[in-house]
Amino acid sequence: MLEAEDLVAARAAADELAGIAAQVAVPYLNALATEASGAVLLAEGDPRAALARLREAHRSWRELEAPHQAAGVRVLIGVACRELGDGASAELEFEAAANVLEDLGAAPDLERLARMVGSRRPGGLSPRECEVLTLVAAGKTNRAIATELVISEKTVARHVSNIFAKLGLSSRAEATAYAFKHSLVR
Repeated sequence: MLEAEDLVAARAAADELAGIAAQVAVPYLNALATEASGAVLLAEGDPRAALARLREAHRSWRELEAPHQAAGVRVLIGVACRELGDGASAELEFEAAANVLEDLGAAPDLERLARMVGSRRPGGLSPRECEVLTLVAAGKTNRAIATELVISEKTVARHVSNIFAKLGLSSRAEATAYAFKHSLVR
């Protein structure tokens, strides 16, 4: 309903969900209701009230160990911060969300986030891909990159593959040249 910009219907649905969540007291449903309430408040133009609800929803999703939902809420928190004039906090929230979405391999969500916030990274690379590209350009192996970033070698290989695909590159040498050309390394 929010996507269709039907705020009246969105408010009614969020209120109904909150009522159901209060009756059954299931943590997942409570997190969902809190997130919906925050999202509607944000759409209604009350970012301060939205921020409180969204932070509560984020805590709930983290307690439920639901990283994808928590990342989605962080995006909304970033939007609320931006609307309140706190660009630095907004950027931190967007970056944190992007890192989680990248780790989860949630490409459609990453693309949506990049479109929403506008990517200032070259080639539309995610923050983690920029980090990996910088380390590739420094001559590090996948194993060394994995150790430094505390991720698996398989994840590093996926990042390198994504970097090559996004930038139209076919080798680590080309990636290194690209990184220097775009001032990702000094």
